[in-house]
Amino acid sequence: MATNAVKFEPSANPAEVEEALAAVPLRVTDPERIPSRRYYDQQFFDLEKEKLWFRTWQMAARLEEIPNVGDYMEYRILDKSVIIVNTKNGVKAFHNACRHRGVQLVPDGESGNCKTRGFICPFHGWRWNNEGENTFVFGKQIFSEEALDKAELNLVPCRLETAVGCAFINFDDDALGLRETMGTVLDRGEERGMDKLKMRWWYGTVLPTNWKLAMEAFMEGYHVMRTHPQLMVMATLDGRFGQDMGVKRPSPPSVKEFVDMFILGLERLSAGMGGQVSQRELDVLYDIRDMELPETIEQAAGVLTQRFFEEVTKRGRADGLPVPDLNEMFKNTHYNVEFFFPHFFTVPSFSAMSSYRIRPLTAETCFFEIWNLDFLKEGEVETPKAPTILPYDSKEFPEIPQQDYSNLPRQQLGLHAKGFDYMRLSHEYEGMISNYQRLIDGYLAGLDPQLLAAGNRAVNQGYDSPIVDIGF
Repeated sequence: MATNAVKFEPSANPAEVEEALAAVPLRVTDPERIPSRRYYDQQFFDLEKEKLWFRTWQMAARLEEIPNVGDYMEYRILDKSVIIVNTKNGVKAFHNACRHRGVQLVPDGESGNCKTRGFICPFHGWRWNNEGENTFVFGKQIFSEEALDKAELNLVPCRLETAVGCAFINFDDDALGLRETMGTVLDRGEERGMDKLKMRWWYGTVLPTNWKLAMEAFMEGYHVMRTHPQLMVMATLDGRFGQDMGVKRPSPPSVKEFVDMFILGLERLSAGMGGQVSQRELDVLYDIRDMELPETIEQAAGVLTQRFFEEVTKRGRADGLPVPDLNEMFKNTHYNVEFFFPHFFTVPSFSAMSSYRIRPLTAETCFFEIWNLDFLKEGEVETPKAPTILPYDSKEFPEIPQQDYSNLPRQQLGLHAKGFDYMRLSHEYEGMISNYQRLIDGYLAGLDPQLLAAGNRAVNQGYDSPIVDIGF
């Protein structure tokens, strides 16, 4: 399973790129077919660990977790651990290891404030301040001068950049910058005011599922008809998938019936996702549902939506909330799901949103986190300091994650079935799965950072994307 990865200069020619990709085991050679062994093969998982996770920008923390100078938290990915800390000079990241004998300074999942005490090794008491500078060595006289070289005692920094209210880290010192890599997905997030959103709640669970399989449940809406039938009221309004999916479009409803169906769909989405549509947004709809509307559904939908966006914006701002102008925002973009390769999603509706992060644990398990994010008044909700950990089959999850989590373990087992060699994808609605899987191959092949960044920008697009050219 080993691959002879090549690090290319930007001038690498197509033949060299193809040669490197050809060496990738279990490579995606047909964009509509994904080899099933990619989801459980241990050697493929090990290659991802070496070539993917330690070369990509990954969301390590929401900045609201560390709002004050000295606040810190630990982020773990596989066998790597970093400390994310808010300093007087900005948010920084350090590799989580004492410079004496390697003991981790911050335990798994810990957060707190180190402004006064700094970081203290529990083994021999060596100390560092929140800038990563060594401040104390117990018994200096028993060490040689060479062993205590000041530059070698400071904590080792890890690359960190901030955007959309999050801290992103990268273990690769040669990778291109965050914005050059991620592309316009960051601009769209900032337009939505993501940096001002706050957590209402934060859940985490261990899924008996490969990390990629967990992500792919949120890359297409094709599954909604069967997995989330309570949401099909919305599909009867737009009819995207047609009657071959069992979505029978009724005769055109009256304008009042249309409004009632629209509100019912958003109520079910709000309840099913624990607030992806916020209560204050629903309250606006309740207040305007009887407004005078044009007689045709198309015109009524436009007038209702414009008024809804105006009222959500106006009322939110009147409450002192930094709600963006929704009418202006939706002129430019209306993605239902945003993907930040390799493992972070936002799932917006209007001003509130859900957010997911998936981290690999083993070849067939992952850690899955869900946030509900909203514009909140000061003190409205106590900011969670860590996720509430639940069993993956817990009834405490909102209804929609429960439905997804019931499918994924069964899918993981099904991938081992004799004769199941490939996923078969819709080129039109399941393209995001193909796009990001082929980008993974680029990382495993060791392609040039410019090519990988271009691939990232192509992949970081909305839900239900078609298969696209990612540059290699």
